[in-house]
Amino acid sequence: MNEIKYTVKDFKSENEVRWCPGCGDYAIMNAVQRTMADMNLKHEQYAVISGIGCSSRFPYYMSTYGFHTIHGRATAIASGVKCANPDLNVWVITGDGDGMAIGGNHFIHLIRRNIDLNVILFNNKIYGLTKGQYSPTTDRGFKTKTSPFGTIEEPFVPGQLVIGARGNFFARTIDTNLKLSQEVFAEAAKHKGTSVVEVLQNCVIFNDGIHNQITDSEYRLERQLVLRHGEPMIFGNDQNKGLMSVRGKLKVVTIGENGVTLDDILVHDAHDPDPSLHLALVNMQLPDFPVVFGVIRDVEAPVYDHEMVKQINAIKQSSPIKNVDNMLHSGNTWVVEDNGNGKTSGELCKKLR
Repeated sequence: MNEIKYTVKDFKSENEVRWCPGCGDYAIMNAVQRTMADMNLKHEQYAVISGIGCSSRFPYYMSTYGFHTIHGRATAIASGVKCANPDLNVWVITGDGDGMAIGGNHFIHLIRRNIDLNVILFNNKIYGLTKGQYSPTTDRGFKTKTSPFGTIEEPFVPGQLVIGARGNFFARTIDTNLKLSQEVFAEAAKHKGTSVVEVLQNCVIFNDGIHNQITDSEYRLERQLVLRHGEPMIFGNDQNKGLMSVRGKLKVVTIGENGVTLDDILVHDAHDPDPSLHLALVNMQLPDFPVVFGVIRDVEAPVYDHEMVKQINAIKQSSPIKNVDNMLHSGNTWVVEDNGNGKTSGELCKKLR
């Protein structure tokens, strides 16, 4: 295939971008545009589908096909788009509220079906567009406009939900890390099946600094573990900390202490069909563990839209009905005849023609 030359500019629309100054959405969009420019696909092969929320303005700012749909239904509508035209490269843009509250049922069934869609889940742990209500990912005890005394609910962990729905691709990145986001989005686009990328995104108006404990430059190397397939799980300012499995549980260790060597550190296998370790990595949180980023799970599995096309083609080959005329003359049919006196009579023909 001939190489197609695009730049980031080719994916920017002429519409004015109307997110708040400093919003993390700008960086995410920039990373997506850079990823698309490098994918060697024709411009008309892209489609961006969104639901409702600040993130869901995304299609207006992309020079691609797009559809700004209704609250929580982006995954359902994108599923129809992909199944109707499997050649499209479809991206779903959603937020923690849009995707996991009103859209939660569609979200888990998309993942279970494994339709070939790329889902970007913006997670700022708040409803931003509707002005600061708590969302399904808001931490227990957090005070918001709809929980003035603190939430009394346990939050969803997006990666946990994806793996629990039998997901085959889950990754996590941060709005401010453009290089990592582009790397993760590129891997998501290559994956055949549903890929879900959680982006820790900052809402400067209603939840400013919600991810600072993880993203602050002063200690991010100590609190972030970026995973890459086939590489040891190490982190820290001196890259001397890592993860070991001790009696089936993850443990943070320091290389060079208590006899621990680099050979003792777990090597990341994103392609392992067994989700046990991937789930343990997803669940790691401060202060006992660093938070993991990068591609956590990337496993091959049958893809719904591919299987659908195969099934349709197989049925076409074996079916006696090849066209509309065959269909209209199949099964029980009536033959209407003139009996000679200006009246008609009908006879049921049971023979399959």
